[in-house]
Amino acid sequence: MTPPADSAAPIAQRKLFEQSTAANEGTFTPQDWGLFVSVALIWGSSFLFIDIGLDAFPPGLITLLRIGSGALALLMLPKPKITIAGDDRGRLLLLSVIWVAIPFTLFPIAEQYINSSVTGLLNGATPIFAATVAAVLLRQRARGPLLVGIVVGFLGITLISLPSISDGASEARGVFLVLGATVCYGFAINLAAPMQQRYGSLPLMTRMLALATLWTTPYGLWEIGDASWELGPLVAVLVLGVFGTGVAFAIMGSLVGRVGSTRASFITYLIPVVSLGLGIAFRGDTVAPLAVGGIALVITGAVLASRARR
Repeated sequence: MTPPADSAAPIAQRKLFEQSTAANEGTFTPQDWGLFVSVALIWGSSFLFIDIGLDAFPPGLITLLRIGSGALALLMLPKPKITIAGDDRGRLLLLSVIWVAIPFTLFPIAEQYINSSVTGLLNGATPIFAATVAAVLLRQRARGPLLVGIVVGFLGITLISLPSISDGASEARGVFLVLGATVCYGFAINLAAPMQQRYGSLPLMTRMLALATLWTTPYGLWEIGDASWELGPLVAVLVLGVFGTGVAFAIMGSLVGRVGSTRASFITYLIPVVSLGLGIAFRGDTVAPLAVGGIALVITGAVLASRARR
């Protein structure tokens, strides 16, 4: 399934961001939908677990425990042995920074200013940035249902963002931190797709999380003195790491390789529904009616994105 590393072009001539062909350019298959919904459920609940973790741990330590436990979980799984090509090592380093280290650091900080539900809702902006990066850097312009899905999803994200931005500087800070994380995701997903197809999801994601653990260790250790080490928050963060990071990234890597970077990124249009429901049910989150109205639009965008590419 995975072509040799030099099958498309000489290694030295590859660009940082390169086009890739999805295994399925047509309508999502049941297996595609299974991967899609699984990651939506796992990542949608991650914002609740972050919120619970903040009851006892500072943001930097949450990030370190999350990434470290996720990397450890993948390291224990059997996987094929691979060798990363020389020019792909730089891509792997960059991927560990922009797909994991930076956004996973920003989310806990942001949730000190906005609740888990709003954080999850804003995360739905990822497909907008993924499609923009693909259009500008890879000349893969969105057309037809995909373009309509992007526009509809953007309108939904706008409705979700406006109430929090208008609440004051503190809430606005949280909003912009989350949007910064989604910009990183937009670049990362496009970078990950061809690498996943060359090396496979599990070996690639294991190396990526191991590197990200190194990058986030200084910040996590710097804040370790502020932790209270309560059992409930600790369990929440470890579940977040093993399942919400390790398992979820392995599944997401497979999905990116199957349906392409832009369509896979539309998974974040379903994450808000999960995060909203869990935040209200378990943390008593309050969300503006305008933001709730945006959910219908982001779900519509996800459905349109799953249509066959022409």
